[in-house]
Amino acid sequence: MTWVSDPDLTAAVSDAGGLGVLACGNMSSGQLREQIKRTREKSDRQFGVNLVLIADEVENCIKVASEERVHVLIFGAGNCSQYISSLKKAGIIVIPVVASVALARRLERAGADAVIAEGEEAGGHIGTTSTMALVPQMVDALHIPVIAAGGIGDGRGLVAAFALGAEGIQLGTRLVVAHECKAHENYKEAIIRANDRSTAVTGRSIHAPVRALKNNLTLKLQQLESYGASREEIERLAVGKLQSAVIDGNVVSGSVMMGQIAGLIKKRQSVEEIFKEMIAETKNIFNRLGMLSAN
Repeated sequence: MTWVSDPDLTAAVSDAGGLGVLACGNMSSGQLREQIKRTREKSDRQFGVNLVLIADEVENCIKVASEERVHVLIFGAGNCSQYISSLKKAGIIVIPVVASVALARRLERAGADAVIAEGEEAGGHIGTTSTMALVPQMVDALHIPVIAAGGIGDGRGLVAAFALGAEGIQLGTRLVVAHECKAHENYKEAIIRANDRSTAVTGRSIHAPVRALKNNLTLKLQQLESYGASREEIERLAVGKLQSAVIDGNVVSGSVMMGQIAGLIKKRQSVEEIFKEMIAETKNIFNRLGMLSAN
């Protein structure tokens, strides 16, 4: 959600009853501090910050988040064990995004408060195990809460996550089309028009898989991988392409990151409308399942 989950969307999600998450991406520590302040100007609710461990200024951004007393820090793209103890002493809840049971166990031992189990159905950087398979294995292996992510976009997905043992869910792709999201209209329209086969995964050859809309960029990346291109060559082609898609609306050669759930998303709504619809769907499913069990 880098370039997507800004102060506007973050505040809207928190105001609607969720936990909005400000996506840090590769921003500088100064930019992050400004984004945190802007989010607080828009909402008095708690929110989180997502930090990418491979970012250039990640340690400075951790320091800023701690100084600003952000309620929750969510870490992606690596092992955040070394930071957990000091952050918890500062009263910050730490929730890593994890794609394997082994890493989840290490992070639990290090003191993580919960984990986000992200399946390969998700958009952006992913693992190699599906949400359906990953979540219950993490639930069985851990004593801390597991939050399901990847392939969830409506009440059916929410109920399925609960059935697998998750305590909550993380939404990404569905929130991109929210009115409060400042992503370019071309990006939103690409999600609305997507079907079940609209995404492709690139980067597996360099152990950095990414799911995005099939377009000229993914085709070129796949060609590079088939030729055995180096990590440097592949990353050189991909650099700046997410910003190009989100900000400039370049859906032809930009990186239009979206999950496989995009095929279910057919309309633009406010964040509040999205949440209300998902909750209503969830209640209807629970009622139907209750009637089935009664029979």
